[in-house]
Amino acid sequence: MSPESRAVSVLLADDQSLVRAGFRALLDAQPDIVVAGEAADGEEAVARTRELRPDVVLMDIRMPQLDGLAATRLITADAELGAVKVVMLTTFELDEYVFEAIRSGASGFLVKDTEPEELLRAVRAVVAGDALLSPGVTRRLIEEFAARSKPPARAAGLDELTEREREVMALVGIGLSNEEIARRLVVSPLTAKTHVSRTMVKLGARDRAQLVVLAYESGLVRPGWLG
Repeated sequence: MSPESRAVSVLLADDQSLVRAGFRALLDAQPDIVVAGEAADGEEAVARTRELRPDVVLMDIRMPQLDGLAATRLITADAELGAVKVVMLTTFELDEYVFEAIRSGASGFLVKDTEPEELLRAVRAVVAGDALLSPGVTRRLIEEFAARSKPPARAAGLDELTEREREVMALVGIGLSNEEIARRLVVSPLTAKTHVSRTMVKLGARDRAQLVVLAYESGLVRPGWLG
């Protein structure tokens, strides 16, 4: 880690102490990641997030007092916590709450038995704005989300997008990374990332996850388009 860079701070929110201990041991062993704190329920997760302002909250969906979904809504609705990214943790790959979690502002989700390297990659990537969901289940989740999505409605700001930005938004919607979008459009990854960022700004999207939601709910992408 260079002197100019800052370690990614993470808050662990899970009602199982053994789970928190396992994640802490893995994350704290990394030179560029630090565990800022822990929470054993949703209410504590919200309070600790407001206190510590972590870069990422690893949030279990099922917790006492306040579940992870409700806690996520409170965090993502707080303008002062706009820089905080919430990644949901679940035991099941296609947990029924994950779809609502994405709509509520979560930046993605991971299954608890994910490989250590994938967890580390996800934490780093979500801070960089490049992550959406666990790579192994991204496409299946988006396909399932599409089947459950609301009837198309015109998204505010959609008319402000250029044709290229609409194209990029559609590719984000089917689960492509910036690198994959770059290859598809024959542009540099930086150019692809710039297009994604501009699209998010124009639509007021918090992150890529919300961009996917907008892509489906506006009808820009429809079920069955996954290749």
